[in-house]
Amino acid sequence: MESELWPGIWPFSWTRRPSGTMIVIFFGERGSGECGMEDNVTQISREDLEDLREAFNKIDIDNSGYVSDFELQELFREASFSLPGYKVREIAEKFIAGDTNKDEKISFEEFVAIYQELRSKEVRETFRKTISRRDGIRSFGGTSGISSEGTQHSYADEEKVAFVNWINKALANDPDCKHLIPMDPSDDSLFKSVKDGILLCKMINLSQPDTIDERVISTKKRTTFTMTENLILALNSASAIGCTVVNIDAQDMIAGTPHLVLGLLWQIIKIGLFADIELSRNEALIALLGESEELDHLLSMSPEELLLRWVNYHLDAAGWKQIRNFSEDIKDSRAYFHLLDQISPKGDGDDEMRIVIEMSGLNEPDDEKRAELMLRQAARLDCRQFVTPQDVVAGNHKLNMAFVANLFNMFPALSRPSDNGIDLAMLEGESREDRTFRNWMNSLGVSPYVNHLYSDLMDGLIILQLYERIQVPVDWRRVNRPPYSILGSNMKKLENCNYAVDLGKKEAKFSLVGIGGENINEGSPMHTLALVWQLMRRYTVKVLSDIGVGEKVNDQIIIDWVNSTLQKGQKDSFINSFKDKSISTSLPVIDLIHTIAPSAIKSEMVKRGDMSAEDKLNNAKYAISVARKIGAKVYALPDDLVEVNPKMVMTVFACLMGRSLNKVEG
Repeated sequence: MESELWPGIWPFSWTRRPSGTMIVIFFGERGSGECGMEDNVTQISREDLEDLREAFNKIDIDNSGYVSDFELQELFREASFSLPGYKVREIAEKFIAGDTNKDEKISFEEFVAIYQELRSKEVRETFRKTISRRDGIRSFGGTSGISSEGTQHSYADEEKVAFVNWINKALANDPDCKHLIPMDPSDDSLFKSVKDGILLCKMINLSQPDTIDERVISTKKRTTFTMTENLILALNSASAIGCTVVNIDAQDMIAGTPHLVLGLLWQIIKIGLFADIELSRNEALIALLGESEELDHLLSMSPEELLLRWVNYHLDAAGWKQIRNFSEDIKDSRAYFHLLDQISPKGDGDDEMRIVIEMSGLNEPDDEKRAELMLRQAARLDCRQFVTPQDVVAGNHKLNMAFVANLFNMFPALSRPSDNGIDLAMLEGESREDRTFRNWMNSLGVSPYVNHLYSDLMDGLIILQLYERIQVPVDWRRVNRPPYSILGSNMKKLENCNYAVDLGKKEAKFSLVGIGGENINEGSPMHTLALVWQLMRRYTVKVLSDIGVGEKVNDQIIIDWVNSTLQKGQKDSFINSFKDKSISTSLPVIDLIHTIAPSAIKSEMVKRGDMSAEDKLNNAKYAISVARKIGAKVYALPDDLVEVNPKMVMTVFACLMGRSLNKVEG
């Protein structure tokens, strides 16, 4: 369909799901490649796309993946592309006319298509659903079951190759992956390998050990049903470790949708690579503390910032200039040569390994050949991973960062100063509860990524995004956004925090007695946790209100449902409260799962009767993984059941209640 909406403005055309709609999503830096597009269609870079996604999420307050046609004007306003009301109505009318399933809902992909065509000077009249390749970028027609068929996505071939090589090495000796490993990096075997869910489960456990109880993974009988179960387990477990899996389902993985597979794998791999780049887990990082620098500053750094400082620490020792990034500044490989030379084992003792880095490659005039010589030295450290010479010379930020993170994990070459006056009590790591809250936030796709629960919430922006996830409207016109001016920066952040607390009291009806914006702005653990817990609780029980249990779901409603369901299932288990000591055995949870999904529990896996501490933990691991496998998006950890943490226990039972009532939360 084609029409000119108004004189002097751009004409545009689209249909909703038949081919005709076109989007190109860039996964590189701004302006990196064209993905086979013609010049008459406005290109959308990754940064622009992230801005559009942020605008869309602000309007999509129920996190459904869609907005209604009547919300389109507000959506354009959030995207800094304000249009008169009558023009937006014309767009909506044309959209509805081409809406093949007549649901009058607009997905993110469709919104980007509309935005893209409005920004274009001319209209591309035809759309070829073909697979093309240009400059290492592959594009393909939309294959996701949740996105429009006319959508075109792209992915970088070098990322696929890097991930395949990494996975081949990581899972080489895993007997459950023999039917998959090794994969061929030159073909599309990676996208087929995720189909049965086993590879994803294994990669999650490599990044965060013991996240999934491997007794729950179906490794022998691979039917459509068991593969789907494995994938549901993997996706819910990925959420639990902080991966954003909104709008990704098992069918996308079965279909091997390339950009979704790569996006999920990158999140999983990155979490594993960054796990130990944290002061509380690696005290030697104190060596990176600058002269006259407060430890608080180092503690507030993200893993990527710490990684950059680590590189520069060794470059300083080598007398080489510092780098500012993992893209432009590493293209000539010279910084890498000096880094490898500094971190290579020196073999000070008779029995210690010594590896001398050959530095003659610095004199090679050709950048790509120099990069190859550098990578040969990395191979001697068994660290030739993630990048090719072409990736180094091209300055691929993602892959170079992964390459450096692997170097750090293998050869940190740091020694904590013995006498530096540092109070080691300040290095206490995040609690299990803190980590659960942080992972929950990140799984919802908040931006920026939350690395430190308290310091990263001090400007109020993350909290305000969480309000939208629980359907509390946020007036973003009242919100101060970065970059903040140096003068008055903290005042702007404090205003955001005041607004966040005000929303909690007046709109969300939270109990926030004695909590003010200044407490959040100061990063007070006690006050921040009080607010964050109420946000998570509301998010967890929201689904129960949505399916008619009641406008206000309280603990007793959930407890009564648990006991009545257990009674119907003729189980002996019973709980008096979420503090009930019997929960430490996990039997109430296991019996509840058996009642609502009888085939999910294998009785031989469950310990009953007298239990040791190890028996209780094994039951808890099994219970949490099976809950995730049947579709409950559980963020709690096995230790929460063993220790009977009432907050997290409540979320487990609430999620199972939602699953039983046939609606998966999130």
